[in-house]
Amino acid sequence: MKMRIKELLKELDALLVAHYYQRDAVVEMADLTGDSLELSRKASASEKSKIIFCGVGFMGQSVKILAPKKRVFMPKIACCSMARMIDSDYFDTSIAQLKEYGIAEIFPVTYINSNAEVKAKVAELGGVVCTSSNASKILEYALKQKKKIFFLPDYCLGQNLAHQNGLKSAILGVDSVDKVRDADVVCYHGFCSVHQLFSTKDIDFYRAKYPGILIVVHPECKPEVVEKADFVGSTSQIIKYVQGLDSNQKIAVGTEFNLVNRLRPKVNGIQNTFVLSATKPECPTMNETTLEDVLKCLESLKENKPFNEILLDENIVKKAKQALDKMLELS
Repeated sequence: MKMRIKELLKELDALLVAHYYQRDAVVEMADLTGDSLELSRKASASEKSKIIFCGVGFMGQSVKILAPKKRVFMPKIACCSMARMIDSDYFDTSIAQLKEYGIAEIFPVTYINSNAEVKAKVAELGGVVCTSSNASKILEYALKQKKKIFFLPDYCLGQNLAHQNGLKSAILGVDSVDKVRDADVVCYHGFCSVHQLFSTKDIDFYRAKYPGILIVVHPECKPEVVEKADFVGSTSQIIKYVQGLDSNQKIAVGTEFNLVNRLRPKVNGIQNTFVLSATKPECPTMNETTLEDVLKCLESLKENKPFNEILLDENIVKKAKQALDKMLELS
């Protein structure tokens, strides 16, 4: 099967792309792996005419937005639970609520974990997209606009960014009107179901069991977890940080299981890398795609009967591209 996938990729002039959270078998076969920012940038810049994207829906959309002339196919159009928490109607309702609070000047920043329609709505208001790896740079730009920053959909990333920069934050629909009005960054109440699993109790457990252990987490984790961690970073930043550590240094990592599991091997049979959770933090939708799905996708393309092609309205693409292009320019 692996040989057949390679043959078809070459014959069809296609690039196999996989997010770091995909199954090991898919990641091992991919021509290109990375986090959201890496995949958006590199896949759209590829000379290949067709992209086979293994990830969740908004990621395939992002490549299509940045490179409209490419054909983008997904073996499985899996959903991201966080991205599903915000759509264009919820966005409009949130903006209307902020205006009801007397907030007229709004600068929206949407995490890349959102659909194309939301990105287009953000662009209409002059806003921009961010990822976890470039969020700090995007926040710097947003602050220069001298408007109320509306960060969506992940309240954890939004609040962690605000705290990191000494800014006040509030969650729309959760905190009081006065707190929202007073906040520098107003966050939508979305979140990642996987990164919600990590707790300060998990940190306390590992520190008590392994003195000197380092706690490494993703900024989608809860603010109280991020505050107690030794290192906070995007998927790519976590990989780079861990690779720079002594192999004997024990670490507990708060992010998706598949990534943690392949971060580094045991040392003389000793496990030094642990998942920061009592339960398995595996993203169910990221794990939907199998090599069999990849092969079926390629075979259907060869037979000129493709499925799961990412097709977007041209007007939405045009607007959403403005917000994504601005992100890439700033990062």
